[in-house]
Amino acid sequence: MMQEQNTIPGKTTGLVAYMTMIGAIIAIFMNLEPKNDFARFHIRQAFGLHLMFHAFALFSSVWYSQYALYGLYLCYVVLWVYGFLGAINNKKQVVPIVGPYFQKWFTFIQ
Repeated sequence: MMQEQNTIPGKTTGLVAYMTMIGAIIAIFMNLEPKNDFARFHIRQAFGLHLMFHAFALFSSVWYSQYALYGLYLCYVVLWVYGFLGAINNKKQVVPIVGPYFQKWFTFIQ
């Protein structure tokens, strides 16, 4: 017997946002019409995570430190998994520490 899945509008768009920075940009365009609050929330979270990762990677590449890069990747993966699992489970949970800032900073994402 198949179990009915609970899918909500915007879930696919929210999941696409977590698939690299390009995925986040694609998700922004996917959410143009119709606009979906769940998708917008996860696009902001994912876009912020990807942007933060690339900014810190660029910054740390100037002063190369192997252990700093390990910390960066570990932090990124943990926060990414947290956000991605929230999107899979139909929850609008902000990623720890930086998530509330992403919701404030990226209000241009509608």
